[in-house]
Amino acid sequence: MLSETSAPIIKATLPAVGENIQTIAQRFYDHLFQAHPELFNGVFNRGNQADGQQQQALAGSVAAYASMLLERPGEVPEALLSRISHKHAALAVTPKQYEVVHEHLFWAIADVLGEAITPEVAAAWDEVYWLMANTLINLERGLYADFGGQPENIWRTWRVVEKRPETDDVVSIVVERTDERDVYPSRPGQYVTVQMPTEDQLHQPRQYSLTRADDGHHRTFAVKRVHDAGRPAGEVSTLIHDSLEVGDEIILSAPFGDVVLAEGDGPVVFASAGIGVTPFAGMLSHLAAQGSQREVLFLHAGTSPESFPLRDQVSRDLGSLPNASLEAWYEQPGRELAAGEHEGFMDLSAVALPADATYYLCGPLPFMKAVRSQLIGRGTSAKKIQYEVFGPDLWQADTE
Repeated sequence: MLSETSAPIIKATLPAVGENIQTIAQRFYDHLFQAHPELFNGVFNRGNQADGQQQQALAGSVAAYASMLLERPGEVPEALLSRISHKHAALAVTPKQYEVVHEHLFWAIADVLGEAITPEVAAAWDEVYWLMANTLINLERGLYADFGGQPENIWRTWRVVEKRPETDDVVSIVVERTDERDVYPSRPGQYVTVQMPTEDQLHQPRQYSLTRADDGHHRTFAVKRVHDAGRPAGEVSTLIHDSLEVGDEIILSAPFGDVVLAEGDGPVVFASAGIGVTPFAGMLSHLAAQGSQREVLFLHAGTSPESFPLRDQVSRDLGSLPNASLEAWYEQPGRELAAGEHEGFMDLSAVALPADATYYLCGPLPFMKAVRSQLIGRGTSAKKIQYEVFGPDLWQADTE
């Protein structure tokens, strides 16, 4: 909770900070990396820096946190902070790095807003920062506890034992452990960070959802080659597709991620688009391995049947469950539609949704917004809808 001294100052200055928060974030990162270029080695994704997503995410999270402190005093934005803490833990972020961020962030605030940042204003925003930072540090300390409390202990070397094409631009990577130490178990829906060596001798981090149930010896994840029109090719996805071979060793983090399959026997609905299928393939693999009796509805949208990543695995796992079904939408089906297939974009009015289900969404942001709107329009509680974001969270629907 903000102090009585800081609350009115934050309320008065939030519009000005919010109006300039994107510029502040850009200046912050420029200043930070000039002073600490080593942070590009294993911590910061320079692809997200290049396209501005990291700047947008930082700006949005700080503004959302400050707003919640004012509008809902005493309430902790658990979903927002949990998502961030898992992302940080999967990168082995340390408490000391929060001090570094503080130094350069407050330099950027003063640089952009100038004389408006009086000592009183600076002190109030300092309080906001450390309320958020200390909460994250404590959450991350809890996540590191299983690894002796040391962030660096999350890393482990694995060996590639299979590289399997799934579609024209998606490959599955299967790795095995290289020693006899126990493997930290994953929860269905979690991801790992891959530390991929680049041509300039850095280790660039990328996070990929685990697509198969944990067996204690292997990890499996799928990687889509990033080659969007008008943007540079994905640095790490290109390396994995073109250079990573069976027999190579790579460094992975332990599994993290707060969007995991809810326990119990209630119905679940997965709604994915494109490569967003991957965390739900992992959840479904877990249900199949359990021989679950839960009602499962799997909804997927894509360009064509051939572009559906992990389609064979998903169909096989659904077929092994007694109460599961698949509905798919294709923009360009290219053939006669089969039962459970539809042409066009995902339209939930075409399917019967199970009562009191928990919903999981993953895919491009416009897709998730559209599906969530359809669900809310049909009376689904927002609390029953979870979503996974690949990369920085530019939506932050959990704070709405």
